[in-house]
Amino acid sequence: MLVPELILKKRNGASLSEKEISFLVEGYTSGIIPDYQVSALLMAIYFKGLDTQETAFLTKSMMESGSVLDLSFLGQRCIDKHSTGGVGDKVSLALAPLVASEGVVVPMICGRGLGHTGGTLDKIESVPGFNTRLQPDEFLRLLKNNGLAIGGQTGELAPADRKLYALRDVTGTVDSIPLIAASIMSKKFAEGAHGFVFDVKVGAGAFMKDKARAMTLAETLVSIAKEAGRDAVAVLTDMNQPLGFAVGNALEVSETIDLLKGGGPADYREVLFVLASHMFVLGGRVSSTQEGRALSEQVLNSGQALEKFRQMIESQGGDGRVVDDDSILSPSPYSTMIQSDKDGFITSIDAYETGMVSILLGAGRQKSEEEVDPGAGIVFKKKAGDAVSKGEAVAVIYSRNKDVLTVAAERLLNACVVKNRKVFPEPLVLDVIKG
Repeated sequence: MLVPELILKKRNGASLSEKEISFLVEGYTSGIIPDYQVSALLMAIYFKGLDTQETAFLTKSMMESGSVLDLSFLGQRCIDKHSTGGVGDKVSLALAPLVASEGVVVPMICGRGLGHTGGTLDKIESVPGFNTRLQPDEFLRLLKNNGLAIGGQTGELAPADRKLYALRDVTGTVDSIPLIAASIMSKKFAEGAHGFVFDVKVGAGAFMKDKARAMTLAETLVSIAKEAGRDAVAVLTDMNQPLGFAVGNALEVSETIDLLKGGGPADYREVLFVLASHMFVLGGRVSSTQEGRALSEQVLNSGQALEKFRQMIESQGGDGRVVDDDSILSPSPYSTMIQSDKDGFITSIDAYETGMVSILLGAGRQKSEEEVDPGAGIVFKKKAGDAVSKGEAVAVIYSRNKDVLTVAAERLLNACVVKNRKVFPEPLVLDVIKG
């Protein structure tokens, strides 16, 4: 087979066969097919799409590009959660220890920041020493001993997805539904979980800007899981403004610790409880989401989740002192306060623009090989719907690059729209799709 012919075939809207997709995935994973040809293929897929069968073939090929874990030896239900990407979305950091502390095993193969959105690996790696580069035997040991593990895609697990994920990030092909679905499900199947809860973000700061596209993605994810004999639930949640107050890696870990101690932003807590309730149901811990929510609140209030978070950090080589002293997660040295230029009410905070400003500050990547600045980012003082006075602080930005602060401050101020009327944000949970 010739790669240019397959690119043309997809560019012209024809379907690729299972053999052709396997050839492309295997060739790219092994390094035989170069980035520039796969970039062209990704763009063709972005515009022409993949049908249901092609998406299934791609998912299978990506999963089979590496090892597939068997978690049956644990003798317990293993349930994972995955977010499709948002701004300030640090829910996995609290959700995994909360659910695992009540006997549901949580294997998490996570990703890094993608486009304007943050990544769980970048966030948790801001904890000094925390190791996400887990080999399969380490991943399994952590699951057995602790009931949870957070790792990235190694050369062993779904290596094709790891390469494609990074390439999509820098080629403008992130928000393709079949590519998103295949990426997510190949990792999830490879890690061996029995069920999944998907947090499908909707709005300005999500890859799915409107509910119709988000519903399509949610239904695709649940359908792929069902076809493979796995349980799945997809929850559509609002991402028109950042989740919580913190946007940036170490800043979001600090906010998570605050939440696990009983504080934290109300919207963060709400999404956490909703997703945890579904995980408890799929994990067989409760029979209804109402019971699941009650259990979630009980576990958080008891301090169990905080101690499981500490155990997770220490068992993966991180500095557990951050739980008691989050000043270890210090922000970047240069900062600027963003002040409102008028009286009124904040009617919206553009989540997409917030994500782009966080990249400018150093919290995300402009090139796939770049390192992030763990302490860079934004801490909001206000949310949409809040009253604000002229000169009052709306946010503080942090960076180790002093030269970007002026431009970043101007962009962020423009992203915070102030008018003379009060607004009420969209509901956090927009819909639920069950398999």
